[in-house]
Amino acid sequence: MKGSYIKEIPIVDIKQEESDLSIVQSIMEAQRRLDLAHKNFEYARGELVDYYAYQIKSEQAKISYLLKQAKNKKVLLNTNEARKVYKKVNLIGAE
Repeated sequence: MKGSYIKEIPIVDIKQEESDLSIVQSIMEAQRRLDLAHKNFEYARGELVDYYAYQIKSEQAKISYLLKQAKNKKVLLNTNEARKVYKKVNLIGAE
């Protein structure tokens, strides 16, 4: 019984700039979530204290990983691009 393989999602090569931008967006989104977790931790009661402590540790690890990835790839981003990313991430977080 032989079956044929059907590719459902095309594999697309992304440009280096898009890859760099994606890493920066991920870092900024993780930083926004970390800030939110810190704020929530301040007002947490009972079992939620453990939850937010875990969330803080998780986001810190994620940021650390992403920063290492950015450093290894030698990601460069000019100020205008950074501002666009920052605005986009903040708009996504506001929803």
